[in-house]
Amino acid sequence: MKTLKWGVCVCVCVVFASCGYRFEGGGYLKKDITRISVRVLENKSSETGAGMAFTNALISEILLKTDTQVVDANTASGVIEGRVNSITFATLSRSTTESVLERRVYASVDLKLIDRQGQVVWSVKNFTSNEDYTVSEDQVSDDSRIREAVDKIANRMAERLTSSMLNNF
Repeated sequence: MKTLKWGVCVCVCVVFASCGYRFEGGGYLKKDITRISVRVLENKSSETGAGMAFTNALISEILLKTDTQVVDANTASGVIEGRVNSITFATLSRSTTESVLERRVYASVDLKLIDRQGQVVWSVKNFTSNEDYTVSEDQVSDDSRIREAVDKIANRMAERLTSSMLNNF
């Protein structure tokens, strides 16, 4: 009976180990690029600090989801660079013609991964995402909500971009 239990246990382990299922993440961004330098994204938008927010989100995502090391430019086998093209706002709802209740923030980013020889091995242009937020009557609170929306967009874009680099899209 004990042998039968071990036999069933081994069979179950073999089935699960061979099913091909795996968790997302791990591995290098590209097979020859194991150490990456991430330059601060150029900010072409009117939002102060947007370039740094998107850069930090990208670095965090690379460290969290890949085996790629983030290092300085001198020891890197690749460089990620790009720019925040724009951050724009659109009104979603109003309580009166002069009073806005909700807005949507749109962001557009260009990004490229360059190997040690200067060849672009991956790039994306006008990569976009958006986030909605509730407008506040208080300017300080409204600025804080805008910053939160931009940070959410940055994190979402970093996740999608890192996944795209890993999966060779």
